[in-house]
Amino acid sequence: MKEIEKKLAGKIERLTNKTFKFDERIGEGWFSAVYFLKTREIAEKKLPNNRVTMQFFQKNHAVLCGTDEVIALVHKFADEPETLEIYSLKDGDKIEPFETVLTITGSYQQFGFLEGIIDGILARRTSVATNVYNVVKAARSSGKQKPIIFMGDRDDHYTQQAGDGYAAFIGGSTAQATHAMNEWWGKEGMGTMPHALIQMFRGDVVAATRAYHETFPEDDLVALVDFNNDVITDSLKVAREFGKDLKGVRLDTSRTLVDKYFLRNYHQMGSFDPRGVNPELVFALRRALDKEGYDHVKIMVSGGFTEERIRHFEENNVPVDMYGVGSSLLKINIGFTGDNVLLNGEPCAKQGRRYRPNPRLEKVEYQEQ
Repeated sequence: MKEIEKKLAGKIERLTNKTFKFDERIGEGWFSAVYFLKTREIAEKKLPNNRVTMQFFQKNHAVLCGTDEVIALVHKFADEPETLEIYSLKDGDKIEPFETVLTITGSYQQFGFLEGIIDGILARRTSVATNVYNVVKAARSSGKQKPIIFMGDRDDHYTQQAGDGYAAFIGGSTAQATHAMNEWWGKEGMGTMPHALIQMFRGDVVAATRAYHETFPEDDLVALVDFNNDVITDSLKVAREFGKDLKGVRLDTSRTLVDKYFLRNYHQMGSFDPRGVNPELVFALRRALDKEGYDHVKIMVSGGFTEERIRHFEENNVPVDMYGVGSSLLKINIGFTGDNVLLNGEPCAKQGRRYRPNPRLEKVEYQEQ
């Protein structure tokens, strides 16, 4: 049983290093800014009895993520972590600008060298969770929640997939492209076919879809239909061939191309941007499928979708059933700051910073990693 299942069932409070599998070099200071390491040494020699409170915040309306990971990090790599006093919000909490999300109290030399790593974890996880939350929210603008598939495998280094997948889950995405993205929270990745499969069948979408169906008969059959830049023609081909077995079609038309449908129906052009996956193309595809009795076939779109673009589709009731989103979800646009704000229980911080108590913070009990 994954730790996330135990957490959701109330058997544990937070995820641990059994999930995160930290690099042991963290404890050696390998990933810490050198000035933190030097400060730790000075504190050990000159001010061994000082006790500080470090406070973490950011400046946006956001969906917090990364707190379980940060607490597990501190409990594993801090010196005598059981003596630290930690208060924290939880992954998935909605947070306000400048709201304190985490405080750690103890001797600086116990945990101070982890400050930059903590900031980085919270920044990445919260950015992804917030991006996904906003996209998921946009995908229900029409009144019906449309699923979001997290397809960020090609947009960042592969080592980030597990953490990004978990953050996407916290943000509201429950379908993801790789097994690694599901490692911390789910079971398996999902997906059907890439353009490479169709290419190997020389552009024959029906042959490629048949090969897929014969190889993976238990999967929902979803055909990729933009390889030949003629999504309506190819969608109807696979629908006629597979009938009720065809569950959906996916459009991934490049934003530098105009689908052949518009070249055959040039009289429709002139009042909209005909490039890529656009609303008029999706409307035309839905009409064509419905006209031939394939109203059961779902339409999935991908390729450069953002919160704003999805919201535009939804507000105009474009008949999309599912969105695949990648690069826009991985933009790191939320930064966290850790400040020492109390010294031996008394206010003491750099100008412009101050201790900001937050009644929403919950005390964290030590858990051995």
